[in-house]
Amino acid sequence: MAAWGERLAGVRGVLLDISGVLYDSGEGGGVPIAGSVEAVARLKRSRLKVRFCTNESQKSRGHLVGLLRHLGYDISEGEVTAPAPAACLILRERGLRPHLLVHDGVRSEFAQVDTSNPNCVVIADAGESFSYQNMNKAFQVLMELENPVLISLGRGRYYKETSGLMLDVGAYTKALEYACGIEAEVVGKPSPEFFKSALQQMGVEAHQAVMIGDDIVGDVGGAQRCGMRALQVRTGKFSPKCGA
Repeated sequence: MAAWGERLAGVRGVLLDISGVLYDSGEGGGVPIAGSVEAVARLKRSRLKVRFCTNESQKSRGHLVGLLRHLGYDISEGEVTAPAPAACLILRERGLRPHLLVHDGVRSEFAQVDTSNPNCVVIADAGESFSYQNMNKAFQVLMELENPVLISLGRGRYYKETSGLMLDVGAYTKALEYACGIEAEVVGKPSPEFFKSALQQMGVEAHQAVMIGDDIVGDVGGAQRCGMRALQVRTGKFSPKCGA
């Protein structure tokens, strides 16, 4: 087996997932994962470029960064690639007006987006807002469109909070895809475009970067398909039974 030095030869940048890698969310804002505050500080003291690449869609980027800074992390908003701001750029570029099925905590990210007379649906980790009524409304909007567009902020299956594993947006996205006979456009991991955006903001090529995450599909698999190296941590949602 190759030594770690050989495996990481030529790496100039590190992409870090947040949930399950830096902290576990939950009541009171969550708790940092042991050693992660120090690990981030050490990376930032190194020659490596560091960026945080997250599918977090229950909190605005500003709220998330404020929480992490409170937990002791050296992090700024400009260092975070998150799906909601990326989705807003796409909506504006394509003239899309979304029906939002999102968590109240991230709704502020869409404040400058026109949501009148929707011609698409944006779905995120809506938490308790994933009621039958709200899912059915999103379904009705899509079915009334001649060319339905469904944009999903990430496609995670589940994630970990301090109280245990939580169902993520992917299951609900699949339900709408099945009911409407369409395929969602994913903004977030494991979308190659999302990883490429983070790499561009770092100023490094895919072969010069390594992704560190707890999700074998979204973090590791997505990064590898984009040409990056990837490491899975044994924290967060990781389970020795299935590696995820």
